Amino acid sequence: MKPQQNLETVLNLDRPALLEFWLEIFGRPPPKYLSLAFLQKALSFETQRQQMGDVSKGTLRTLEAISGGKAPSRISSLKPGSHLIREWNGRSYMVEVTESGFRMDGKTYRSLSSIARQITGVRWSGPRFFGLQ
Repeated sequence: MKPQQNLETVLNLDRPALLEFWLEIFGRPPPKYLSLAFLQKALSFETQRQQMGDVSKGTLRTLEAISGGKAPSRISSLKPGSHLIREWNGRSYMVEVTESGFRMDGKTYRSLSSIARQITGVRWSGPRFFGLQ
């Protein structure tokens, strides 16, 4: 099958034909255990992209300008001296942002995730735990 095939054709292929088409399109076999639906969607997208082309750089710049550009992460905007407060199991925890990391209860930590683990006893995304994501 050629990459220029109709999108409808892709949706009607059986699994062995989709695997063969994937190899033709991407030049390598697909990862194991991909679902039939995922194979169809990925190959449909790639077929459409090859037929119609990618979004132009100008369009991407316009979309970025409309959206206000890439949003900075909330954690990168934290300034030393800022405080984060989180209540967990009836206790309030206050974390101070420092130049070298984060301070809680007199101890300095390199990441919010390590503080979240200290508080909860399990792995957490620190920024998520403190409501920054």
